[in-house]
Amino acid sequence: MIKRTKVLELLRAEAPIDKILLKGWVRTKRDSKTFSFLELNDGSSLANLQVIADSSLDNYAEITALTTGSALEIRGSLAPSQGKGQKWEVLAENVTIVSVADGAYPLQKKRHTDDFLRGIAHLRPRTNKYGAVFRIRSELSFAIHKFFRDKGFRYLHSPIITGSDCEGAGDMFRVTALNPGEIPVSGGIIDYSQDFFGQEASLTVSGQLSAEMFALALGDVYTFGPTFRAENSNTSRHVAEFWMVEPEMAFCDLEEDMDLAEELVQFLVACAMDECMEDITLFAKFVNKELLTVFDNILSSPFIRITYEEAVNILCKSGVSFEFKVAFGSDLQSEHERYLTEKYFKKPVIIYNYPKEIKPFYMRLNNDNRTVAAMDLLVPGIGEIIGGSQREERAGTLKKRMVEMNLDEKKYWWYIDSRKYGTVPHSGFGLGFERLMMLVTGVANIRDVIPFPRTPGSIEF
Repeated sequence: MIKRTKVLELLRAEAPIDKILLKGWVRTKRDSKTFSFLELNDGSSLANLQVIADSSLDNYAEITALTTGSALEIRGSLAPSQGKGQKWEVLAENVTIVSVADGAYPLQKKRHTDDFLRGIAHLRPRTNKYGAVFRIRSELSFAIHKFFRDKGFRYLHSPIITGSDCEGAGDMFRVTALNPGEIPVSGGIIDYSQDFFGQEASLTVSGQLSAEMFALALGDVYTFGPTFRAENSNTSRHVAEFWMVEPEMAFCDLEEDMDLAEELVQFLVACAMDECMEDITLFAKFVNKELLTVFDNILSSPFIRITYEEAVNILCKSGVSFEFKVAFGSDLQSEHERYLTEKYFKKPVIIYNYPKEIKPFYMRLNNDNRTVAAMDLLVPGIGEIIGGSQREERAGTLKKRMVEMNLDEKKYWWYIDSRKYGTVPHSGFGLGFERLMMLVTGVANIRDVIPFPRTPGSIEF
C-alpha cells in the first residue's frame, strides 16, 4: 500500500520518488492538446504542486473538464520539473476524481477583500492568506505548550462554565437551563435556585482564578483555552469568543512575571520565523511590509519598562491631541498604547503599577495604597497583548478590595479560603492569542486570525 504524501514533503524532496499518492484540491488548471497542468494544494503548504496529466489517461476528457476547487487523488511519480518556477512536478499515472466543484465556486484566481471572505468564512481557509494564517496559528499553539512544558509548567483544563466574575466587569454570557417561557421570578428577579446549577452561571472570562488554586499546589501551571466576554465592542481588536494563554506561578513577584511575559513573546515570534517563514513572507510582502522590522525590534533587545505614572507623563507632554484625554487614574486607550510603542519608544513596552481603581480586585495592593502590582505588555501595531499582575495573597486586604468593588464574598469563598493555608506570593498573566496572531501576521483585524469570529450581531458558521 502506498502511503499518502503531503505536498509540503514533496516540495522539499531531495531526490525523485517513483511511487507517490497525493490527495488535494485543484487551485488552477491549464490545458493543452495533449497535457493538462493541474496546480494541486492539500493545505500543507503555501505553494502548489504541479501535476501533469497526459491524454493517455482513460479519464482525460473528465480531467480537462475539472473546475477550481475539485478534489483529486493522484498516483504517479515525482520528477524534476521541465518548466520554470518549480523544482519538482508530479507525473500522473492515475487520476481519481473525488468530487467536482460547482462552477460557481466563489474563490476564483484573484484577490478577494477581507470583508467578502468573512461572509464565506467556511471557505476562506482555502485561500493563500487564510491558509497561511491558520497554519501559523496551529504552529504557535504547539509552541505555547512546548514553551511551558520545557519550563516545568503543568497544563490545567480550567472550567468553561463559572459562577465567578474574574474581572468584576459583569460583561458575561449567562448559561441557563431554564425554559425561556417559564422563567421563575421571586421578588422581581430571576430565581436561579431553580436553575441547573442552583445559582447564576456564566461562560468564563478567564481561567485565572482556577489556575491560582493549582499554582498553590503544583507550583507553576498554565491554561490555554477559550474565554468569553459579552462586551458590545465592534472594533478590530475585539471578539466575543477568544483564546487566552494564562500562566500562574507560585513564589513569583511582579518582576518575575514581567520577565516571563517578555520571554514568551520573544519565543513565539522567533518560533514563527523558524517554523513558518514561508507563510510569514506572504504577510511581509502583501499585508505589512514592516513586519520583519517589527520582529527585529522584538528580538534584538529587552523591552522598555516604565510605570503607569511615567507613561501618563510621557503622553501628557507629547503634544499630541488624543481622542481620549490622558490623566492619572484613567485607563490607557489603544491610541495611547500605540503612541508609546510606535512613536515614542518604537518597540514593545511593559507598563506596571496601575491605579487600583482601574484594575480588578485580585491584584496586589502596593505599599503606596494607591496602585496595584499590575502590568501590561504593549506591542507596536496592536497595543496591549498581555495583561497580568502579582496576586493579592493577604486575605484581609483581598476582602477589603472586594468590598470596594461591590463583590459578593460568598461567591468567592473558596478563593478567599485559599489564602488561609500556606499562602505565598504568586503572579500570572493572560496573553490574548488572537492578538499574538495579529502581531506575527500583521493582520489588522482580529476577525481574520480566528477561524469563525463571534462578534455582536454575528454568529454564522
